[in-house]
Amino acid sequence: MVSMNKESKNGSVRHYFEYSESGVEVISDGLVEVPFGEYLVETGKLSRDQLFAAMMFQDQNPGVRIGECVAALGYVPYTVVDQAFTQYNSL
Repeated sequence: MVSMNKESKNGSVRHYFEYSESGVEVISDGLVEVPFGEYLVETGKLSRDQLFAAMMFQDQNPGVRIGECVAALGYVPYTVVDQAFTQYNSL
């Protein structure tokens, strides 16, 4: 087993997490807010195709929120959309 002193370990870990100069482009650091429609897909309440259809419906009905579109199209019941939105807002 190879033994490394504490300073050497910290240096190798620090180097591992540094940005590479080999062409890896970092667009942004940190967390990015996920749109509610994506949240519905990620939680399995909606398929990607359903989200796309709901977004097209939303495009034809300006001012209507994506959750309302999803429910109006019958993909997810209003009560489930409301529960998901409450969970989404608590994140």
